[in-house]
Amino acid sequence: MLASAAILVESASSSRPGAALDRRLFRWVNRGHGARADVVFDGLTELGSITASGAAGVAVAAAGHRPAAARAAGAAGTMWLVGQGLNRLYLRARPYNTLPGIVRLLIGKPKGTSWPSSHPAVMLAFLTVAGEELGLSAAERRALAALAVAVAASRVYLGVHYPSDVVAGLLLGRAVGLAWLAAGRGTGRPARPRARDRPVHSATA
Repeated sequence: MLASAAILVESASSSRPGAALDRRLFRWVNRGHGARADVVFDGLTELGSITASGAAGVAVAAAGHRPAAARAAGAAGTMWLVGQGLNRLYLRARPYNTLPGIVRLLIGKPKGTSWPSSHPAVMLAFLTVAGEELGLSAAERRALAALAVAVAASRVYLGVHYPSDVVAGLLLGRAVGLAWLAAGRGTGRPARPRARDRPVHSATA
């Protein structure tokens, strides 16, 4: 359903009204909201790279959670490959190519085409699996999801993606992450208890 929703977003953004809305939203986000915002979004954006997911996997493994790290990194790698394939299948031009003279391009021009946005997709695939495998609470998962949304916004702010690109990326990243979790459960591996489900031991027990 999530993957279908991503395709529907792409289809809607390809229509005349959808494209007009997509460009209007892009211009509002990309026009700039001060020097501080420029710095924040420039710093945030690389958290969504496949390199960052690899580094996060190493950190999780070093903390003693090697299986969780391997599965989360596997989900991120799968999403990266899916994204690369879709970039070659759906050749959507990037904003700085379709809106010359209007776009504020704050980083170097990325390789590949615009749809879907790989950074938020890769990050959310990693976080979806890591959150489940590590048994994070609902609040912790929401905080991490919000960080992925911020990375998605940074891609628009920096001038390299349309809003529909990053929305589709988030949907696909979530879909890939859930698919990895479902595949793990299919092998008979028990689900890790979440923080709220773990038994509480009293100090006098």
